[in-house]
Amino acid sequence: MSAVEEKLAELGLTLPEVVPPLASYQPAVQSGVYVYTAGQLPMVEGKLPVTGKVGAEVTAEEAKELARTCALNALAAVKSVTGDLDRIARVVKVVGFVASAADFTGQPGVVNGASELLGEVLGDKGVHARSAVGVAVLPLDAPVEVEIQVELVQ
Repeated sequence: MSAVEEKLAELGLTLPEVVPPLASYQPAVQSGVYVYTAGQLPMVEGKLPVTGKVGAEVTAEEAKELARTCALNALAAVKSVTGDLDRIARVVKVVGFVASAADFTGQPGVVNGASELLGEVLGDKGVHARSAVGVAVLPLDAPVEVEIQVELVQ
């Protein structure tokens, strides 16, 4: 077991199976020393635990937890390409999309769920640049979607 997966276990988390693509794309691709993930939905065992807009059907607190799940799914996608999460030198960028009710402006707090998970699991290697974007709708009516870019140890 890798050190990263041991840290996940300490946190009571396990790396899920890679979420199969919903369309014509790969969950993650490597280009040089970088791995880019596709947008990861908060799928748990093949389904969304919650659907709807944040600030309407979904609370900001629920959405923050869903963003953690997205980040965990993103790590699984990275591992599917690298074979070992210990190859991560650092998380470079996180982009979070939040399906938002018209008056919801708490997107950064929601995406903190993903950022905080990456920090807990990877320590200083999890510190990253980030965008948190409010959108009208996401695939399958998911409340949150997260993609990450990581740099690998050379």
